[in-house]
Amino acid sequence: MKSIRFVILGVAILAAGGAAYLAMNLAAPEPVKQVKVKRAPQIETVSVLVVSKDIPTGSTITRNTMKWQTWPKKGVSKNFVIRSKNPNGKDEMAGAIARSSFYAGEPIREAKLVRSDRGYMSAILPAGKRAIATVISADTSAGGFILPNDRVDVIMTRRNGKRNGKVSYTTETILTNIRVLAIDQTIEDKEGEKVVVGETATLELGPKEAEILTVAQQMADRLTLALRSLEDSKSASGKSAEHLLSGQDRKTRGNIRIIKFGNSQEILPKK
Repeated sequence: MKSIRFVILGVAILAAGGAAYLAMNLAAPEPVKQVKVKRAPQIETVSVLVVSKDIPTGSTITRNTMKWQTWPKKGVSKNFVIRSKNPNGKDEMAGAIARSSFYAGEPIREAKLVRSDRGYMSAILPAGKRAIATVISADTSAGGFILPNDRVDVIMTRRNGKRNGKVSYTTETILTNIRVLAIDQTIEDKEGEKVVVGETATLELGPKEAEILTVAQQMADRLTLALRSLEDSKSASGKSAEHLLSGQDRKTRGNIRIIKFGNSQEILPKK
């Protein structure tokens, strides 16, 4: 009888030991696997010459308005000024004139610079073109919305003589699709500021067009600039009123001009 008790006790002890061992294994946390983290590839950079502040069109670039800035090598254009290739870039670019606006942090490129000791206007004027100024006002320049590089038509208005007690006018478009170079001395409006209506518009004209405008300024009572849409301005310059150079007015042929004490007046013949 005693032997049976010992057997039962031994079995109980073994069962308890097995249960304890099993419980310890279940409660033990699984070993953490170590994962190797790959380092991100290091981006190669170079020093590029950029402007340190906004530079409007026509302004001179100085050493104080340039700085070297770190730039991703893959994003560098061949037109940028790179310090490793051109360490004297600041000295070489100083004194150049901005052909178009630069914004702070923008890389400097030769294509946007003008190098001239004769002034900005003569430097940007294409070969064979002339810069001619004409007087404008708010009511003859699209309410002040015409800006440099816009395209316009030039309309001439003349006052004819009275007929049946009524004054008649002759209107003719003398130049079409003409580029505006400047409004007064403002080459370009600055972002965030109100547009100031100028009193003089400088137009880019060919030699013959310049002669037509000069004649029209003497003949017209008013010259008006009509702003063209961006889509229309893509076409080449249109027709011009070359007949004005011969002293003839296409729309007033047959009219009688009376010049008295230096004043010119057109009189319509009676029908």
